[in-house]
Amino acid sequence: MIISTGTLVAVVDGEKLALFHNTGHQSISLTPVATPEVAERASGAAGRGSSGANPDNDTQAEDGFALGVADVLNKMVLNHKVEHLLVIAAPKTMGQLRKGWHKETGSRIVGEIAKDLTGHSPDQIAAAIEKA
Repeated sequence: MIISTGTLVAVVDGEKLALFHNTGHQSISLTPVATPEVAERASGAAGRGSSGANPDNDTQAEDGFALGVADVLNKMVLNHKVEHLLVIAAPKTMGQLRKGWHKETGSRIVGEIAKDLTGHSPDQIAAAIEKA
């Protein structure tokens, strides 16, 4: 996958958010960006649970974090701080993020990679983007 210079890359799982800007011109070069605080939201995933009528606490926390990340990214887009956005997230987290996107955020997304790359180095993440 080729992404333009300045693209914001968000790497997310159910507990962590890491942000990078692509500063490369000919190839992908990711520079870490300060990560804003993420407020967890109620997940809204009622009825989805692993063993009963209510989701377990871990699932609720992960879903709430994903929706909080969606809020953070929505705010960045709506404040004109993001022109292009690439989202890399664990598959389950990606589904929750999509539920929280503002219409304008959705229009700024240039790609999605459903893979858990949190905790990986910027070079490893860049390599995964290039392979996608």
